[in-house]
Amino acid sequence: MATQKNYNRGAWEKGSFDAQHTSHDSDHHFIAVKSCKFYYMIISLTIGLLGGLSIAHLNAPKLSSQVILTRPANLPPQTSAGGHLPIMGYNTWNSFACNINESIILDTVNAIKTHSLDKHGYTFINIDDCYSEKQRDKDGDIVESKERFPSGMRTLTDKIHDLGFFAGIYSSAGWFTCQLYPASFQNEKRDAKLFRNTWNFDYLKYDNCAVPYDSIIKEGIVGKYKRMSDAIQSLAQETGREPLILSLCEWGWGEPWVWAKEISVSWRTTGDIEPKWKSVTSILNYNSFIAYAVDFGAHNDMDILEVGNGNLTYDEAKSHFTAWALMKSPLLISTDFNSITPETISILTNDEIIAINQDPLYGGSITPFRWGINSDWTFNSTHPAQYWSGRSQNGVVFMLLNTLEEPANMSFNLTESPWIRAGRQYAVRDLWSKTSNGTAVRNFTAHDVPPHGVVALLLQDDGDEPEGIEPPCSRMEWCTDKNGTVLPSQ
Repeated sequence: MATQKNYNRGAWEKGSFDAQHTSHDSDHHFIAVKSCKFYYMIISLTIGLLGGLSIAHLNAPKLSSQVILTRPANLPPQTSAGGHLPIMGYNTWNSFACNINESIILDTVNAIKTHSLDKHGYTFINIDDCYSEKQRDKDGDIVESKERFPSGMRTLTDKIHDLGFFAGIYSSAGWFTCQLYPASFQNEKRDAKLFRNTWNFDYLKYDNCAVPYDSIIKEGIVGKYKRMSDAIQSLAQETGREPLILSLCEWGWGEPWVWAKEISVSWRTTGDIEPKWKSVTSILNYNSFIAYAVDFGAHNDMDILEVGNGNLTYDEAKSHFTAWALMKSPLLISTDFNSITPETISILTNDEIIAINQDPLYGGSITPFRWGINSDWTFNSTHPAQYWSGRSQNGVVFMLLNTLEEPANMSFNLTESPWIRAGRQYAVRDLWSKTSNGTAVRNFTAHDVPPHGVVALLLQDDGDEPEGIEPPCSRMEWCTDKNGTVLPSQ
């Protein structure tokens, strides 16, 4: 028996493919096919420590050359409210809160270009709350802060556009923003015109603070937000310009995943994120029950990324980014580039993960097929669903999440995912080690997944599984011979 090597983050590019003989009735093993000679051997598939992948295999075939694992270069930028892919870019709030000005924003844009993040799809620069004066002007318009934005918003957006980015702005559907600056209730047409025509923004984050009294608003949550949506669409028809992209920040109070796709491209589903593991798992848990709502132009917004912030470990940040990306949430960086680390950049620029988020053929989110620690459909913010899958243009995507405080082995039957075909074997790609790692048949085991760590896989159909594998069904519930004999479950 060959010995296995251990791999850490510094050894991502290395590969070790050692073979182990096992029996046919082993629960968590797969078949490797030795190409050309049809020689079959059941062997163990092993994911190594800390994001590296090593597999015990025998002459494992590579993935087809047709597999595309980077963000397609020909995707058009999203510049209309009908844009179908999740927004990628930067938001000022988690990093700077109210401490923003035009110099900070332009420095951030330049840092994004320096780190080539725009080439990975991060093309929106979104200004959050606190950019304006506390009062509207004599004509009723919002006025940018003379102290923070002395050059004016139009000058700033022109510079952002000249650098190859899109620009986003912020308001609220109430009297005031969440930091008590002027907001847009009863000024929707005026503000839509200011944001789009005068200031030349492309995107509007629309919050839910300072709600008017019922006797004044006389609308439900849908009607309150539709006021701005209608104003945006009316302006677009009047001017012939693409409309502002509208993103709702309603915190999930009124079930926006049910109705918001009619008026916006994304909607917040929970309260604000924090740079803490418990916040990441809480948001992930909540969204596991509404992932069905995601499609092109309709995205559950799981909030701004905290990658690079707080005390999130490397593995926690990697899990956070993987879940947000594979669940098709907008990917908005919000960390200070003055202190950003190479580790953070490596997470944010994983094109094989980003490719799933930006998939042009499949708009849906990954969804859980097994909860793992808890019984299926258990609402648990500490231990959300652990086993997920979904479709992509290149194959079936899997996410395994270890929510424990210690390393764990994570095993599943391939056909637990509704997207896997019975009787077929699958070439395995690790989206973090970026290696092609053998052929899986029926079962898969990820060994020693780090505490709060993640495994992200792409499985591509690699033909019929070898003949003669027993039992005849990979899952024995109601496995039946054509003569009517129901085989016993194991």
